[in-house]
Amino acid sequence: MTARTDTFADAVGGLGDAEWDRLADGRFYSSALWLRLCALLEPGSVSGGLHVETPGGGRAAIPVAAVTDEPNPHLRWHDLLAARGLPAPEPGGLLIGQRRGYLAHLLTGEGTDRTEAAAAVLDAVRALRSPLHEESKIARVAMYLTTEDVRALRAAGVRTAPVALTTDAWIEIPPGGHDAWLDSLSAHRARRIRSEIRKFEKAGYEVEHRTLAESWQDVARLVARSLLRYGRTVDVAPMAESFREQAELAGSRAEVVLCSRPGEPPVGFCLYYRWGDTVHLRALGFDHDRLASAAEYFNLTYYIPARLPGVRRLHAGTETAEGKALRGAALRPLWLLDLSEDSPLAGYDEEIRDHNRALLGRLRDSSPAISAALEYDLWEPYC
Repeated sequence: MTARTDTFADAVGGLGDAEWDRLADGRFYSSALWLRLCALLEPGSVSGGLHVETPGGGRAAIPVAAVTDEPNPHLRWHDLLAARGLPAPEPGGLLIGQRRGYLAHLLTGEGTDRTEAAAAVLDAVRALRSPLHEESKIARVAMYLTTEDVRALRAAGVRTAPVALTTDAWIEIPPGGHDAWLDSLSAHRARRIRSEIRKFEKAGYEVEHRTLAESWQDVARLVARSLLRYGRTVDVAPMAESFREQAELAGSRAEVVLCSRPGEPPVGFCLYYRWGDTVHLRALGFDHDRLASAAEYFNLTYYIPARLPGVRRLHAGTETAEGKALRGAALRPLWLLDLSEDSPLAGYDEEIRDHNRALLGRLRDSSPAISAALEYDLWEPYC
């Protein structure tokens, strides 16, 4: 396959936002908007969109980024694999996926065979030259892939086994909305959530829904206050400017729920993007010294977004698996898959499976809530 020359033309490889979004098909973290936000928030990086045609006349795409000294520890594939006792590709190379939002997808056009699409993307990834590296022999690592996409890429010829990275939490909201969601939970969990909602309501908070464009100053201030609680002092001004720029690009699609005491500045917020019928939770912050210990975190992050009209799921992402499981989340695996032809992980399938089984076992045994929330059928093919 001829090496692509348009991939790094812009965040979507010069394809055009509307055409790219037809391939993304509702997957927010692969949408043109999110990829352009990533490019805005990572000004020193070189990101793009790899798009190809398949032999059968279909189309496929995937976000990519050229990386050298990656500042985000969750994207440092060499460190993550070495910490797991596994062989690791050299740091730096091509990240297959986006720089923010830990969920990457293989994108396919309507009617395109997924294995054929994966094969075309795999060939293009291996032929792609990095604008930051002189050598063509560099790592080409896909991170935070779903099980479905791992299967497609393995069927297309990837020889290495996938490495389990973490859990990805999804809360399904039934057609009946918030009340139907509570009814779908165990009696114990539903009572707990109703108790936390009542506690929040009795605290007398005022809740306001705004766009990020209307609230970026409050958002920045509250993020800084949250970081201060954990010993991190930040300059609010550049952070506020970053949120202002995000708001300018995202417009009404970046939404914020704020809570405050009557007549006072907000004490907490949750920033989210509503994409179709899904709410993607992105950021939150609190002025902890002014909270009433009224379950503010859970109300702003889960319970209030779950009441939004037309919402059918909340994407709660990685980390804090138990808190999400206790609120009805399903926990799906996310994988690292080395797409390099000469991957150092080749031949280590059993060691990788041992790692994956051990991680699944630790999650299963960590709490009854997590054990019940794990979608085992998505873990077991590679455990």
